[in-house]
Amino acid sequence: MAEPFYYHPPTTPWLDILYQDKDLIVLNKPSGLLTNPGRGPALADSLFSRVKASFDLAQLVHRLDLSTSGVVVIALRRKAERELKRQFAERLVKKRYLAVVAGALELPSGSIDFPLAVDAEHAPRQKVCYQTGKAALTHYRVIQQFSDSALVELKPVTGRSHQLRVHMLALGHPILGDAFYAPPEILAAAPRLLLHAASLILQHPYSGKELEFTADTDFVNAKGQLHWPGS
Repeated sequence: MAEPFYYHPPTTPWLDILYQDKDLIVLNKPSGLLTNPGRGPALADSLFSRVKASFDLAQLVHRLDLSTSGVVVIALRRKAERELKRQFAERLVKKRYLAVVAGALELPSGSIDFPLAVDAEHAPRQKVCYQTGKAALTHYRVIQQFSDSALVELKPVTGRSHQLRVHMLALGHPILGDAFYAPPEILAAAPRLLLHAASLILQHPYSGKELEFTADTDFVNAKGQLHWPGS
């Protein structure tokens, strides 16, 4: 099943700024907002468009899927853009995600090392492919197990398109609310994709100082029950 056709991006808050200086701005993107504009005026609103309206020299250095929420870094100067893109390309940026997945995981932690390629018959979906796929590696850890789902921490080493979604599917535990990959009952189990970019660690593009940006979300309420922040 494809992502929803109608685009109604959230507008409150307009921008959730976690950090800002002359070189970069770090934001907490809500689920349902494009990172960068799509084709046509109906898809013009995006996190980048909103930042660009105030910062003419702003440049994207990475992206999150429409349905994924969490930390996004945007460069505010050309030199910063080049340096940040280098860090992402060389896998120097450390990423941590939170997700709620279906079922009970057999192991409390582990690594998923399945190569990924575009599913040509169902683009832009991806698939595990040992013939043409590119190397993709994800480390996972179960934070809390529920009766029929689990809260997990995901740390991707590579940054392939839809990597976390396809890796969890291939492991037999699709992410709740995933309109691309989850079967109907798992899609219907949550009102949004329960995948959140919780933190990024990188080096400041000018000073070289290590910076950690965190926008943790809590998919579990005080009673230990699942709930859906940002839905």
